[in-house]
Amino acid sequence: MTVGRLILVVGPSGAGKDSVIGYARQHMAQQNVVFGRRIVTRPADATETPDTMDLAQFEQDERAGLFLTSWRAHDLAYALPLSLAEDVAAGKQVVVNVSRRVIPELRERFPCFVVVVDADEKLRRDRIASRGREAPAALEARLRRRIPTDFHADAIIRNEGSLAEAGEALMHLIGAPDHD
Repeated sequence: MTVGRLILVVGPSGAGKDSVIGYARQHMAQQNVVFGRRIVTRPADATETPDTMDLAQFEQDERAGLFLTSWRAHDLAYALPLSLAEDVAAGKQVVVNVSRRVIPELRERFPCFVVVVDADEKLRRDRIASRGREAPAALEARLRRRIPTDFHADAIIRNEGSLAEAGEALMHLIGAPDHD
C-alpha cells in the first residue's frame, strides 16, 4: 500500500500557487491523488475556487474541531477540511495550498512534503494586480510578506516561465513519493 502524505504548497502571494495546482489537477488522472480545497471566509473568484463560508460559521466549525487545520492571513480565515486526514490514511497524496505557519503542526501529525512556489517580485505584483481584489496598499502589503527560511522546503518551483513548466514540475513531485 502506498503511504499517504500531505503535499503542502506554500509561497508568497502572486507566485501562482493555485494556478500551478490547478494545472496539475487538470493533467493528473491518478486515483491516489487528491487536490484538497481550502475553506476561506471570502467568496470564490476566478483565481481560486475554495469552499467559502461566513466568519461566524467558520469560527463555530473551528471550535467544534471540524477542520484539519486553520489559520488567519490577509484579514481572512482559512482551513482545510478534516476529511483530508482520511485521504492520507487511505494512502493518497493530498495536495493543498496552505500557510507556512501550519507546516510544523501538520508535520507533527502527517507525513508531509513541502513545495515552495515562487516568482520574482514584478511578476507577483502583476499577478496580484490582475486579480483585482486588493487596493494598492493591500497589494504592497502582500508583496512585503516574504516566506521566512525557518522551515524546511523539500522542493522549490520557480513559476516564472510557462504554467505548463511549473505544473509539470509539481506533477513530477506528486508522483514521486520517495522524496520523504
